Amino acid sequence: MLSEYGMNEIEKGKRRVSLQQSSSVEATVYEVAESKAHTRKLLWKLDTRILPIFILLVLCSFLDRTNVGNARVYNMDHELGLSDTQYQQGLAAFYLLYIAAEIPSNLVLKKVTPRIWIALMTFIWGVICLCLGLVRNFNQFIALRALLGLAEGGLFPGMVLYLSTIYTRSEFGLRIGVLYTSTSLSSGFGGLLARAMGAIGDRGGLTAWRWIFVIEGWFTVVCAVFTWVVLPNTLETAGFLTQEERNIGMARLSGVQHGTGNKESSEKFSMFEVARAFRYPLTWLTAGAYFGLLSAIYSIGVFLPTIIVRLGYTANDAQLMTVPPYAVAAVMTLVVAFTSDRLKVRGIVMLCTMPIAIIGYAVIANVGDDKPTVKYGMTIMMTTGIYSSVPPVLAWLSNNSAGHYKRATAAALQLAIANCGGILSVFLYSNADGPVFYRGHTVILALLTAGWFLILANVLVCVKINRDKAQGKYSRYVGYGDDRDPSFKLVL
Repeated sequence: MLSEYGMNEIEKGKRRVSLQQSSSVEATVYEVAESKAHTRKLLWKLDTRILPIFILLVLCSFLDRTNVGNARVYNMDHELGLSDTQYQQGLAAFYLLYIAAEIPSNLVLKKVTPRIWIALMTFIWGVICLCLGLVRNFNQFIALRALLGLAEGGLFPGMVLYLSTIYTRSEFGLRIGVLYTSTSLSSGFGGLLARAMGAIGDRGGLTAWRWIFVIEGWFTVVCAVFTWVVLPNTLETAGFLTQEERNIGMARLSGVQHGTGNKESSEKFSMFEVARAFRYPLTWLTAGAYFGLLSAIYSIGVFLPTIIVRLGYTANDAQLMTVPPYAVAAVMTLVVAFTSDRLKVRGIVMLCTMPIAIIGYAVIANVGDDKPTVKYGMTIMMTTGIYSSVPPVLAWLSNNSAGHYKRATAAALQLAIANCGGILSVFLYSNADGPVFYRGHTVILALLTAGWFLILANVLVCVKINRDKAQGKYSRYVGYGDDRDPSFKLVL
């Protein structure tokens, strides 16, 4: 038997171990708390230094892209002698070159550096937009619209790619949501600005619609210079971060679980990685759904003032009444993006948001002209369901693509396919179809319904790939550090 002295020593030893364990646990809790505090501080700096720049650029992009719809209300067609067909051709020319620019732009972004490339694109399209306020005929109009598309095409794919190198997968959706909220707000702001231009009227040798292009073009040029001065190329070169914050930022992005991997900063261009993006089924499924969404967005962006005028409102009132649908959509977009990040799901959220727009289009296409209030209410549902569905679909493909050039190509290809909806949309809402616009609404309704089923299919594909990885069917890719690695779980 142990002596009383021996028993006391054992008890003392147990207490020492207990104290050491307690101290270790307290230290761990402190380290976790400190890590969370550092992360919150880092995210605050990133959100307040980078996102405002991109919000400005998105504002410029959507103003300069859709202001032609506002200008049309102030008799642009009549002054330039544009027929309905020529107006549609001008819009289509924009989207053709816009689409052509997306993939090449993303592939050169890393080489030229984001700060220079994004600022240069913005400066060029700002000048082109300004020049649109000086055109005198159809040929000048269509040529400048085409060049505007070429200059703007790389912006949104570039921003999506850039942000995927700054934020982790679980933070990405909300930031895309913030950007897309600015698109809906920019459309509403465009209506307010157009209304202000209407109040200015014909001054300085320019008619009201010309002032829309000139003022918005100058604003874009100023934003381009601001971007060149302020935007950092990478986390490692962000001057507003301390060295410790840069290290934390890079550490957060290291590892395949975040969808980036340690090899991306030194990754060299490879056509094999480009081809992987083209062979990726998730690219085509999400792009197909996004095609329907963008067809609807561009239709609304360009033709909403016309649709509201045809409901019986004056031109000035129509400009103001474009604001509420976009304001409601902006709030819903942020709510959905935040929820998507917190739940760490994308497609499942879209299966709930897209039906809002589907119902809106189904009703507005079949309600008579004697119910303008109901039709206007449906425009709110349409914009809300469409805009709130975009951040999840954009974040989804980037979340599930790893390897810089694979993700760069996939993001740009998704947008290139989807932006073909812009070409389709310009031919859906001709003046001859008003005020009902049954044909345009019905086509968009069909595209959104098909898109819903594509999203469902994409969710099921992701579930299967995750299950196959868990069963060891991807074991040959261990250590690859891209989306084929078994440790890389696809977001649903």
